[in-house]
Amino acid sequence: MLKAYCIEGVVEAGCDEAGRGPLAGSVFAAAVVLEPKLIEQEQHREWLELLNDSKQLSEKERQFLRPKIEQYATAWAVVEVTAEEIDQINILKASIIGMQRALDKLTITPQHILVDGNKWKPYIPAGQVMEIPARTVVKGDGKYLSIAAASVLAKTYRDEYMLRLHEEYPQYHWDTNMGYPTKAHYEAIRQYGITPYHRKTFRLNKP
Repeated sequence: MLKAYCIEGVVEAGCDEAGRGPLAGSVFAAAVVLEPKLIEQEQHREWLELLNDSKQLSEKERQFLRPKIEQYATAWAVVEVTAEEIDQINILKASIIGMQRALDKLTITPQHILVDGNKWKPYIPAGQVMEIPARTVVKGDGKYLSIAAASVLAKTYRDEYMLRLHEEYPQYHWDTNMGYPTKAHYEAIRQYGITPYHRKTFRLNKP
């Protein structure tokens, strides 16, 4: 099982995003607060032991975990940062801003933040003057339960969003590539051009 917390005895939120690499679509970010005592409760052991980096899980496993996270997390939130905003500020800033907006939406204010990756910017909640301490963790979604939970939420919400976009633009095969740079996606761009959902600051022609 992944680690339940980084700092014992504080309210800790895990943050992650999904969709940094695609050529099209929004990036989704999530923040999750999990109560460490959940680990001590037998009825939660099955799904907590399964919880991991969403990329290491099957679609069936992610769909099993999502309602568990939403039901039993102390607090959780998911936000979307559109392709238009990504083009305005760049994908790294969009990912960080997305995670901070997810923190803004939590029903409780965390005392410590765990962030997947190695980049972060000071986060000061509205109405406060002090920055909340944060720790970046490379591959943190495979190390801490709260980051893994955020990873699952961000991934599943983004996948659902891309499936909706696929209904509007089926020729780009977003139901299978989820907007990522695949041969079929590049070929569709070459044949049909770009959509309003494509990230215009990304390289949209096959290198």
